[in-house]
Amino acid sequence: MSRPRRIDLFGIPTSAGASVRGCGMGPAAMRVAGLADTLAALDHAVTDHGDLAAGIAAAGERAATPDERLVTVLAMAAQSHTRGLESLASGALPAFIGGDHSLSIGTLAGVAAHCRANGRPLHVLWVDAHGDFNTPASSETGNIHGMPLALLCGEPDFGPDYNGPWRDVVDPRNVTVFGARSIDRPERQLLERRGVTVIDMRQIDEMGVVALMRDVLAKVTAAGAHLHVSLDVDAVDPAIAPGAGTPVAGGLTFREAHLAMEMIHDSGALGSLDIVELNPYLDHAGMSARLLVDLAASLFGRQIMPRQTVQDGISEAPTAV
Repeated sequence: MSRPRRIDLFGIPTSAGASVRGCGMGPAAMRVAGLADTLAALDHAVTDHGDLAAGIAAAGERAATPDERLVTVLAMAAQSHTRGLESLASGALPAFIGGDHSLSIGTLAGVAAHCRANGRPLHVLWVDAHGDFNTPASSETGNIHGMPLALLCGEPDFGPDYNGPWRDVVDPRNVTVFGARSIDRPERQLLERRGVTVIDMRQIDEMGVVALMRDVLAKVTAAGAHLHVSLDVDAVDPAIAPGAGTPVAGGLTFREAHLAMEMIHDSGALGSLDIVELNPYLDHAGMSARLLVDLAASLFGRQIMPRQTVQDGISEAPTAV
């Protein structure tokens, strides 16, 4: 029983933060796969605002040096920070479609600014095979899409080139990484020291999605928090989502991924969204794009059969007769 939402879609077509080019085509692929129409069919009011700063994004696809890539990432972040703030202020739910995961630097900073202005806690659910908590000092590759969470959580290793409204805006104790299975050793140590909750695939194997996601969402709802979900295509197993630049075997299954999205929807806590790292160049006949659209549909209330949920003020299941 989904309540209609106003959803603002923003494409961020850049791979400037990644080493593998191609995810700049991600927003177009998700549009072709029918994202807006799928959400509208669920009775949501969907506005597609097109791509942010197309000229900057195109430059990001051509950028060759680390300095050029950083300039592009931060220029895109400034754009998405502003648009996210405007969307939330209007009462809509902003959904940012990428593009590599460095785009979350701006999107989450805008969400954090909105939450501060309204005195509301912010919780982040980072659905990803990776921790994305590297810093310029710890990263082996220097790729910015492996660093956004560390920057947003205020790690001091980022120099003045990274200054902006995205510095130190998220409390790491309110961050959950879900589906992790590839974390560098220095990154793992930093995640532990900062108190980030990491739910890896072994925990999911042992305990299942339901118990683990229920705990995450209970913390969010108890705090009355705004929930920002950042969904990386590589959280899902590459056997069913091959369109990822950094695939890692052993990810979420089709039903595990859908169940996680369905539970988030049922919680009523979702306030903003990133869908990132779709690389159509590496995809197989659009299967990853279609999967992401289907996952977004589950996140916004598509159900196999109607369910009565706690957020509707009644029990989770119909009463037996």
